[in-house]
Amino acid sequence: MLIRLFFDFIYRTTDYYIHSNINIMEFNNTQVRRQDRLLDETRSFEILKEGEYGILSMRTENGDGAYGIPLSYVWDRGNSIYIHCAPVGRKLNCIDACTNVSFCVVGRTKVISGEFTTAYESIVLRCTAHHGLHEAERMSALSLFLSKYCPNDKIRGLEYAEKSFHRTEIIRLDIEEISGKTKNRF
Repeated sequence: MLIRLFFDFIYRTTDYYIHSNINIMEFNNTQVRRQDRLLDETRSFEILKEGEYGILSMRTENGDGAYGIPLSYVWDRGNSIYIHCAPVGRKLNCIDACTNVSFCVVGRTKVISGEFTTAYESIVLRCTAHHGLHEAERMSALSLFLSKYCPNDKIRGLEYAEKSFHRTEIIRLDIEEISGKTKNRF
């Protein structure tokens, strides 16, 4: 049943993206203090596509602090990334209190010890978080996870996803802005 919903969702969203000119995501490096270290848009999106994990940062539930956590993620090649978690927990509590979040992905790094510095590249995304998504979108996100992290075991993975679907929540982060920075000495 869920796999059928998944394919129905893929058909509808593919049609939407093909026929839509809407692009709410903005690449914006104007806030980067060191303008000599800007990461270009192409490489920024490569990092978003290839990154293994990212750090989700949020305001705490009661608003008196910050909460950050490293997570695996997938990018839909559009304006959203997806993360997964349990159906209850601190991430969801923080998102319920404030949907404005930040997500950071670090690309290559290299310590240059003799110069007391580090070569690096990273991107920061300003996003709005959503959960309680439609079943088809959740299954589609799980399929994206399987394609990224388990490409040689996707059929078994879809079966596993369907069995564990009831205990898996999917959070969609709609990307509003992305910026990138590098000290490229690789």
